[in-house]
Amino acid sequence: MFGIRGLREPVGNGKVEGSSHNRFVKSARTRNFLTFLMVFGPGLIVMEADNDAGAVSTYTQAGAQYGTHLLWVLLLLLPICYFVQEMVARLGIATGQGHAAMIYKRFGKWWGTFSLVDLLVVNFLTLVTEFAAISLALSKMGVAPTIAVPSAAVGLVLLVTTGSYLRWERIVVFLCLLDIVWIAIAVICGPNWGAVAHDSIIPTMAREGINRDLVFLTIAIVGTTIAPWQLFFQQSCVADKRLRFSDLKWARLDTLIGAVFTIIVAACMMLAGEVAYRKGVSFTDPAQMAGAIAPFVGPFVKDAILLMMVNAAVLGTTAISLSSSWAYGEVKGWPHSLHTPIRKAPGFYSLYALFVLLAAAVVLIPRAPLQLIIVGVQVLAGIMLPSAIIFLQLLLNDRELLGEEFANKRWNNWINWTIIGLLFALSLVLAAQVLAPNFIGAS
Repeated sequence: MFGIRGLREPVGNGKVEGSSHNRFVKSARTRNFLTFLMVFGPGLIVMEADNDAGAVSTYTQAGAQYGTHLLWVLLLLLPICYFVQEMVARLGIATGQGHAAMIYKRFGKWWGTFSLVDLLVVNFLTLVTEFAAISLALSKMGVAPTIAVPSAAVGLVLLVTTGSYLRWERIVVFLCLLDIVWIAIAVICGPNWGAVAHDSIIPTMAREGINRDLVFLTIAIVGTTIAPWQLFFQQSCVADKRLRFSDLKWARLDTLIGAVFTIIVAACMMLAGEVAYRKGVSFTDPAQMAGAIAPFVGPFVKDAILLMMVNAAVLGTTAISLSSSWAYGEVKGWPHSLHTPIRKAPGFYSLYALFVLLAAAVVLIPRAPLQLIIVGVQVLAGIMLPSAIIFLQLLLNDRELLGEEFANKRWNNWINWTIIGLLFALSLVLAAQVLAPNFIGAS
């Protein structure tokens, strides 16, 4: 059977590029800071990339329909996001392999194929929605879809084909940090900060009361904040970065920072939508909302929201496409590292480019069923998420694989099984509501 050492095979020389681990630094504080900077990245990226185009739509709609009344849901999701992704980081460091490879090796070909096919299908459909958002946002800024979508697709392919993991990571971390603009947007929108503080901590009832739309939107927020591809992405990212046992505490800090930043940004998206709630403005998508609230908040907010929509879609696209390419490459045994140049990993890079370019092409098809694709993403993601997390939980309890140090403790299991049960119930309700709109009752 596999063990930690048997699985922990470095891709190259086993060293992190430019790592401070191999430098002599006298100050412990400086050494720790440099080490954290080298480990920092996967946790922030996996969290913030999930604030993608779908998240912008969901959070702004929540603010527009219910003001600040659903902010408490985000705070509730903060520990859930952290605990789920902490397991992923721990498993990636302990094994040095991606999530798809581990499912194949520990649960067999059938379950491995089931997980991989589900991931690839959901990811591709999600990519289509990301490019739809790019088309929508840039159209509002006067850029034709026939220019915006292909340009974005080519840029996304070039982003990962540099043969340097660190170069890709630095660019993507910069794009993640650009989401600070959402904080500026929220401040300019001028919400009632007392209500924001109150509703973030204490669950409150909107004036509409409990209805189907409220339940559906609450569950959608949960589904938007935690996605199946995140499990595959972060574990593969940690393995590709070649993090080691001593890096675990810094990987946990990276994940915590990413979770906190993501929830703050999500709240700011909700506050942008809250302007429409206060002013009685209606809209069908975030791009239309940006124009509708411009008379109340100014042209800067309008342009900033549109650009942040594009940024969100770019982040989501590169992370989701890589999670697919990493997973498929792991299972097929292909070279699948961003450290590797194209000539040495043609299958890995070609698959990434294929996903990106095909998704972009679908958006450009006249009268493409984009709404059907969006609904399909919700249902399939709802079905896949609980099973994906169950695999993760079982792997983290495999003491033969991980040993006592890295395996889940009793308190981990209590928390994680509670999270799994909650997500499973919510995912079933979401899937039922999408397939049968009258499942919950009247609006």
